Amino acid sequence: MSKPQGSLYIVATPIGNLADFSLRAIETLKEVDIICAEDTRHARTLLQHYGISTHCIALHQHNEEQAAAGLIEKIKQGTSIAIISDAGTPLISDPGMPLVALAHAEGIQASPIPGACALIAALSSSGLPVSHFSFLGFLPRTSSARQSLFKEQLNTPHTWVFYESCHRIAACIEDLSCVLPAGHEISIAREITKLHETIVKTSIEKMLLLINEDSNMRRGEFVVMVSAKAIEKKPDSLSEHQLKTLKLLLKECSIKTAVSLAVEITGARKKLLYQTALQLSEDNQT
Repeated sequence: MSKPQGSLYIVATPIGNLADFSLRAIETLKEVDIICAEDTRHARTLLQHYGISTHCIALHQHNEEQAAAGLIEKIKQGTSIAIISDAGTPLISDPGMPLVALAHAEGIQASPIPGACALIAALSSSGLPVSHFSFLGFLPRTSSARQSLFKEQLNTPHTWVFYESCHRIAACIEDLSCVLPAGHEISIAREITKLHETIVKTSIEKMLLLINEDSNMRRGEFVVMVSAKAIEKKPDSLSEHQLKTLKLLLKECSIKTAVSLAVEITGARKKLLYQTALQLSEDNQT
């Protein structure tokens, strides 16, 4: 890899297991001029493990707004910069957005170096439908705010997912049980890729029991996934126009003929028209 000039890289790091680090990510971090890390002390373990000695500076939620403009100026002057978070893919509920947004505004390409992401890893092993999903990030800290958010998600037609800490996981699932039925299916992924990795798919009721009875289920970092609420399918029925047409035809024709004509006139399903016609005929005989 030739030394990059005036470049910005978004580099994914392992979410637990240090072996989950791509060769391209290692090479990129060795070649750039500056690494922006969410926590330089945390990053040092990973960087030292792979012999990466690149200068590392802090870029976190408390300084990123102020630091972004200066970093962009450095890139314009030819400095190559990489962003890493404490674990996983930067910007996914982690710092970095102000810098990347400003880069785009200044015509600077932000190049992703893909790798681990707790969100995707958890979804892929959850056992829930994941062709469509919505991500809520980290939840509010108070019970009332969490329940309000859960109520907003009730009619979401796909799996929804969020991150939660060990300090609030029990209270969080308790709040979920106040909004959804006890038998509603959820999945929790805990400590993904780490020694005590645990992935459980069960009902809210059983998950709550498990968390309360097993102290290990209140330790580590959590990804919580909630299946879509089952939507009750309304039985088919004829529109007012279709029903009126069928009734008029039944006064002049046999059921078979009336149904055939009603299909042509109204476009309603033949089976539904026939069932309705039989019911109307029975009602007239009683």
